Amino acid sequence: MPHHDLLIIGAGSGNTVVRKSYSEMDVAIVEPWAFGGTCLNRGCIPSKMFVHAADVALSARRGGSLGLHTTFEGADWQAIRDRVFGRIDPIAVSGRDYRVGLENMTVYESHARFTGDRCVDVGGTSVSADQIVVSAGGRPVAPDLPGLAEVPFHTSDSIMRLDSLPEHLVILGGGFIAIEMAHVFEALGSQVTIVHRGDLLLRGADEAIRERITEVYSGRMGVRLNTTVTAVAHDHGFRLELSDGSTLEADQLLVATGRRPNSDRLNVAAGGIDTDERGLIATDDYLRTSAEGVWALGDITNPAQLKHIANAEARILTHNLLNPEDLWAMDNSLTPHAVFGHPQIGSVGHTEQNLVDAGTPHLVSVRNFSDIAYGWAMEDSTGFVKLLADPDSRLLLGAHIIGPHAPTLIQQLIQGMASGTTVDEMARDQLYVHPAMPEVVEQALLEL
Repeated sequence: MPHHDLLIIGAGSGNTVVRKSYSEMDVAIVEPWAFGGTCLNRGCIPSKMFVHAADVALSARRGGSLGLHTTFEGADWQAIRDRVFGRIDPIAVSGRDYRVGLENMTVYESHARFTGDRCVDVGGTSVSADQIVVSAGGRPVAPDLPGLAEVPFHTSDSIMRLDSLPEHLVILGGGFIAIEMAHVFEALGSQVTIVHRGDLLLRGADEAIRERITEVYSGRMGVRLNTTVTAVAHDHGFRLELSDGSTLEADQLLVATGRRPNSDRLNVAAGGIDTDERGLIATDDYLRTSAEGVWALGDITNPAQLKHIANAEARILTHNLLNPEDLWAMDNSLTPHAVFGHPQIGSVGHTEQNLVDAGTPHLVSVRNFSDIAYGWAMEDSTGFVKLLADPDSRLLLGAHIIGPHAPTLIQQLIQGMASGTTVDEMARDQLYVHPAMPEVVEQALLEL
């Protein structure tokens, strides 16, 4: 039976745990697919490369509002796709080749399943280790709809590798994947229809953000709210029967209704590893699981399923695995996130509904992008900053931005919250460049 000092299951963020300080250890990585995980191969990195192309296309379509004679004459989908994956695929290959070439590293290119205490079956070979890091990520899930399992629908794993741009793309779901992919395909020339069971897009976001993104998208494309699919068929195209009695026909179907952790595929219970009702591996603040010597990080343990959280967890585990007497804890008190649709969204902290439901006193400030000079320059009429603050401590409780470069603008507020800076200090103890976009944040802070 092969035995290692350290076994890492999953070569996404888990791959980054091993640094030069591990050169004296016998390390193994299990990865049945491509190195780099969801983010590199089928998630945040390729999707944002597509988003940028879509942003440029949409700008060309809207040049008239600035007095420009610009037009959008269509997209070479294959050229866009090949630019993206021509950059990404070699990175995955080189990451794998680098690890294979290390003298102290073993790479198992098969699936792993726990069979006992720190023991897994990898493609028929029993492998054990002193310590194991489980970082096997998650996967898309599809709803149980009549006919869906029999049709060639796409998920976020495959939609970006299409051979041609769809004439009509139907998207089931109203979360961040639906928001981003709807922007990409509509901007590049597809007819897009979103079918969402809720009354607003982007469940979990601040209500004002949800209302605005729903309004904007409803003006750009078909958005069918409070609607479900009752049956799906495929014969030279998709036919979807909807709960309101209508039908939709499309040449491509994207199912973006959620994701789940891969803990079930690993049979983690056989390794003494506890999970919650969602299948997420339970860990303590130091990323230890219920099984001695087994750790977990990333989408398989964190419900937010954000790459920046997984990266932070990997940095902590790099230290903790080598320093059992000086463990570092993971701080999840602030989990910023962004959605790269159009308009973009950046958020951190509580939503107003969170505070209302908890009975927490709070102040609210809202400033529109159109209130600042650079907002005039962009002719932006939909973006805004919404801040929520504690009236006594004067600390920021939540921040939500929708509009151009929102994920960038939110960063200064994340930093202020992380350092315990009051809204008054954030507003007055620094100079904001004029006329630049951060002035909208300054004005929202001053209003508090």
